[in-house]
Amino acid sequence: MKYLFAILLVTFSSWTDLDKIAKVNKLKKEAKTAYNNGDYQRALDNYLYLVDSMQVEDDNIILNMANAYYKLKDTTNAVNNYQAVVDSKDNLVRSVAQQQLGVIANRSKKFKEALEHFKEAIKADPANEEARYNYELLKKVLKEQEEQNKDQQNKDEKDQQKQDQKKDQQKQDQQKQGDQEKKDQEQQKDEEKEGKGDEKEEQEQQDKKDGEKKEDGKPKEEQKQKPEDGKESEEENKDKQDQMSSAADKLEEMKISEEKAKMILEALKNKEIQYYQQNKRKATKPKESDKPDW
Repeated sequence: MKYLFAILLVTFSSWTDLDKIAKVNKLKKEAKTAYNNGDYQRALDNYLYLVDSMQVEDDNIILNMANAYYKLKDTTNAVNNYQAVVDSKDNLVRSVAQQQLGVIANRSKKFKEALEHFKEAIKADPANEEARYNYELLKKVLKEQEEQNKDQQNKDEKDQQKQDQKKDQQKQDQQKQGDQEKKDQEQQKDEEKEGKGDEKEEQEQQDKKDGEKKEDGKPKEEQKQKPEDGKESEEENKDKQDQMSSAADKLEEMKISEEKAKMILEALKNKEIQYYQQNKRKATKPKESDKPDW
């Protein structure tokens, strides 16, 4: 009886395992078909059911599940599942996982990290042509970028040198300008000093000349000199001045202009001259002999 129960149990277990295997294969097939048809969510649901509910441990299922996450743009879950199989014993699984991690890193502009992932993918599977193409392309891009960076760095250094040289030249020019201005100021001061000295000397000479003129131009009445013979005395000069002043006052009272007064004086002078000439002719006329002298 016991033997019969054991046989039935083994037979039932075998049928159960066969059913599980069949169900697993069916879910795998449905997931693959859905994935190829672009129904990534249905494919992901099947893979999740296989892993979580049926406890299937298969690196290929994990890799496919990561691919489904990647297609659904769920990068975080995709990266987590790829990293879960990078140490897989299956070289093909490991190579594809490294390749996909390289693609994600490259899209995030983590170029050196991406290059390392592609390199590891080629090591895992030298026949992975897609990983090799990505590796060579990215390596070329990085080399060109490095050369561009180097050229830019050299350009920046040259530009900096030019700027430094320009600043030094400007500094030198400013120094020269400052020295020249200082020199000009000193020269101007010297010229001003020389000019003041010349002006002072000229002023002294002028003052001396003015002093001499003042001495020479003093009125005779102020110079204590004795009147010489044949010259008018001080009293006569004073009388003349009084007469002139009186005549000027009379002219002013008569409202006669200076010009008109000159004309009158000229006329009087001419008459006076005529008068003297007539008297002179009368004095030279010979006396009549028949008349007495008296």
